[in-house]
Amino acid sequence: MANDLIVTDPEILGGVPVFAGTRVPVRTLFDYLEDDYSLTEFLEHFPTVPRPLALAVLDQSA
Repeated sequence: MANDLIVTDPEILGGVPVFAGTRVPVRTLFDYLEDDYSLTEFLEHFPTVPRPLALAVLDQSA
């Protein structure tokens, strides 16, 4: 399931794990949340990340 959520490809940001179908690093979501931003604020700043994808990544990380 995680393979459907996160992509690691040397051709995309040098292999940094990104949300599937985007160039947004997964770490960015966790950085936002650690800095007290909401999921909604993250999604507003990175509209290419669908809400269900972000929620699935968070669920898998729990």
